[in-house]
Amino acid sequence: MPELPEVEVVRRGLEEFTTGRTIRSVEVLHPRPLRRHLAGPADFSDRLAGQKFLAPARRGKYLWLPLASGDAVLTHLGMSGQFRVQPVGATDEKHLRVRIRFDDDGGEVRFVDQRMFGGLSYSEGGAELPAEIAHIARDPFDPLFDTEAFVAGVRKRRTGLKRALLDQTLVSGVGNIYADEALWRAKLHYARATDSLKPLQIREILRHAHEVMADALAVGGTSFDALYVNVNGESGYFERGLAAYGQEGSPCPRCGRPIRREAFMNRSSYRCPKCQPAPRNARW
Repeated sequence: MPELPEVEVVRRGLEEFTTGRTIRSVEVLHPRPLRRHLAGPADFSDRLAGQKFLAPARRGKYLWLPLASGDAVLTHLGMSGQFRVQPVGATDEKHLRVRIRFDDDGGEVRFVDQRMFGGLSYSEGGAELPAEIAHIARDPFDPLFDTEAFVAGVRKRRTGLKRALLDQTLVSGVGNIYADEALWRAKLHYARATDSLKPLQIREILRHAHEVMADALAVGGTSFDALYVNVNGESGYFERGLAAYGQEGSPCPRCGRPIRREAFMNRSSYRCPKCQPAPRNARW
């Protein structure tokens, strides 16, 4: 599932093509991506016709398209959702679900989703922040992110460190990939008990999470397959710089020991057994 860098790449791509444009029509080719819009696809299309987009916004892994009316289109990419910008008349993608056309007859915006776990919905009053995601914490790129509140929140939890990093009510945007990479950089095991960590250690893991996501953002995010692309269909290249995630059996870039893959929360965690030894007070 796309994490903060991948969603931010999409947001930046959409910003150039949607900001200030007036919607002519919205065509819904499959109803499933509109499943969270309970009034149905026709209502979604009718509400958007004639409205003007403002600059796209993001919190963590969520992206929304504010409207001049004060409302917004809230989006989530899910596992395979893509926004694509195409010239009018270009061949439809195989998994095209929603098409947005504009009054200026310029390029159209398409929502493409092979697995259809992503979706769009209309958020009334959601231009500044949709109420549907108001419970999600700010992310480390947000200038209003409160580092000390994050440190205190982590220390109050009686859980494992990676579980805390993935808790979107503590910090948003960090998923499995960048949690593993940040933990590798910090030389910490994912099951380290949060209440055993010193404030300095928590600030350090946050710094590493910010840095690794910034590094990924600089090269377009992480693309493991064709499902993760920007609005022009281009892949990100951070996969080439991954030190731990997905590197089972490869030598640790720091010490040379083979990277190990272990089961974690119905998914996988990757770590170096030498640089990130299992703690005695592990919390799984």
